[in-house]
Amino acid sequence: MLGDAMPVGFLAVRDFAAARRFYEGTLGLEFVSQDGFALVLRTGPIVLRLAVPPELVVAPYTVFGWRVDDIGSTVAALSAKGVTFERYAFLGDAQTPDGVWTAPGDARIAWFKDPDGNLLSIAEQGA
Repeated sequence: MLGDAMPVGFLAVRDFAAARRFYEGTLGLEFVSQDGFALVLRTGPIVLRLAVPPELVVAPYTVFGWRVDDIGSTVAALSAKGVTFERYAFLGDAQTPDGVWTAPGDARIAWFKDPDGNLLSIAEQGA
């Protein structure tokens, strides 16, 4: 029934202006619209709706991510724009100094947070 329907992502933020600066200005998402209920952006074919809830509760896990062709150049480009990648002690030497982890199966993943603490990721598919 929904297998062919286009998905929509939802994230909670504290402030539309700060979220727009980050998602549009830093990450390069395309602005679609904004009203009193949501800031709407496009990332590839996916619509991402950012809303300001009465109380923001940040999930302790990845809430949204992107698959990229070259994680090294994407990490470098985002780092140059001020994005800080997360380092996790439990990953040890399996995570590079710039935050890229190679998972079993050779996918490479890096995590970062938006201004509200939402955990986001980029991943390069393994061989």
